[in-house]
Amino acid sequence: MKKLRFAIFGNTHQAKKSACVQELIDKLNEHNATLLIDAAFYQYLTQKLHIVVNPEELIEDSVFDADFAISLGGDGTFLEAARRVGDKGIPVFGINMGRLGFLADYQAEDIASVIENIYNGSYRVEERTVLMVSKKNNDLEGYPYALNEVAVLKHDNSSMISIDVWINGEFLTTYQADGLIANTSTGSTGYALSVGGPIIVPGTKIIGLAPVAPHSLTVRPLTFSADAVIKMKVKSRSHNFLLSIDGRSESSHENTTITIQRAPYTINVLKRGEGSFFRTLREKLMWGADSRE
Repeated sequence: MKKLRFAIFGNTHQAKKSACVQELIDKLNEHNATLLIDAAFYQYLTQKLHIVVNPEELIEDSVFDADFAISLGGDGTFLEAARRVGDKGIPVFGINMGRLGFLADYQAEDIASVIENIYNGSYRVEERTVLMVSKKNNDLEGYPYALNEVAVLKHDNSSMISIDVWINGEFLTTYQADGLIANTSTGSTGYALSVGGPIIVPGTKIIGLAPVAPHSLTVRPLTFSADAVIKMKVKSRSHNFLLSIDGRSESSHENTTITIQRAPYTINVLKRGEGSFFRTLREKLMWGADSRE
């Protein structure tokens, strides 16, 4: 049996889930797997949860090699794991220890079965589009890639911002709103969903554009090909705005041109062999549920 390498990333604020972490480590040890653990998560496991684990190496940044990456936490932890995996092509799977968990497909009770499925090949991998962000003056401070969404948002005052938008070089409109979200199909069940954006089936090569609290009732969410290039320019009374990339925010000066387009790589997400996105909608968003029953 092949000796597999697993890179493990986790949430460091969920001590009550320590039994689940121990079960995962024990199951991987049964298969003589090689463990690579995020350094901060390792410190949390050993010093806070007092779990005994002997990884082959600690992951300090994004330089590592593995066959699979595991996210222990909610969707925020999954996004961080995906960021660390980057363009390596390593399949990522999430064990949900948060609340809703669209990206973290597995539950704590699935730990034994998902590891067995990996070793017997009973799983499937979905390719997920990633967005790439750039600024005109190349002064982007943080990581420029997003699995979920890129958003321009008003800063810390009550005034709306004006957002001029071009799609493939053609002017679309000027949004008067609290912000504007460009999201992948993966991100359609995240921030974009909360502002009325459409749910997009994973694997659909579509980008969504959803305004946040638009001033005009005629403004509606829009979808278009993932090959499109989006340019945004913001005007604000405070002369600045927030650029949020999968929840990582930085301040930008108004009139800065933001370009959003598909990244040159995808993220591989490991999913249940028997599962489906539509079942997830029924179970996690309670589609079709009747509260009277």
